[in-house]
Amino acid sequence: QVQLVESGGGLVQAGGSLRLSCAASGIIFSTNVMGWYRQAPGKQRELVAAITSGGLPNYADSVKGRATISRDNAKNTVYLQMNSLKPEDTAVYSCTTTKNGINYWGKGTLVTVSS
Repeated sequence: QVQLVESGGGLVQAGGSLRLSCAASGIIFSTNVMGWYRQAPGKQRELVAAITSGGLPNYADSVKGRATISRDNAKNTVYLQMNSLKPEDTAVYSCTTTKNGINYWGKGTLVTVSS
């Protein structure tokens, strides 16, 4: 079955950086679009970044210039590097992909940015 396991979250001060990882299994990783979403307390889930199978990235305006999404097909892993973190980046970050028309989600990793 499809499994997505995120890691790398934690507590960081404003202005700091984190690299999130999402290890995938149960899919042909190299052919899948992979995405990172986040959900802050009391807010709707929003797209942070996505990357195509060919490595083309797409970013939300709120993180452009501060985030870099990348993938390692040999490791079946997608990464999200976040720099210049702000308190408003505090959220649970989850990765997602689709297989046979079904969206799959990881459990997420919590990022807390202190001011």
